[in-house]
Amino acid sequence: MKKIENVENLHRAQIIAHKEILSFKEALVYLDVSESFLYKLTHKKAIEFAKPNGGKIYFKKSDLDNWMLQSQSDSKRVLEDEIFNHLKRNGNGKKTN
Repeated sequence: MKKIENVENLHRAQIIAHKEILSFKEALVYLDVSESFLYKLTHKKAIEFAKPNGGKIYFKKSDLDNWMLQSQSDSKRVLEDEIFNHLKRNGNGKKTN
């Protein structure tokens, strides 16, 4: 039974990977969130969605990607590079040969 469920999940993920517009249920799988959480996001208008004719909710996959990456954290190396470049631009950085 577990194997059948895994095959179905893999098939569903492959279908979602090729679509640009996702249904509410597909968005749940894509984002890996609960129904209640996604409903809260739409209710708060924290995520973009379409609701044609007041019916089902649909999402552009690109909007979901943007939402997922909105609070991206930079790595320590990226932050160090930014500090170094800032100091260099302001003439406060150490010059290397």
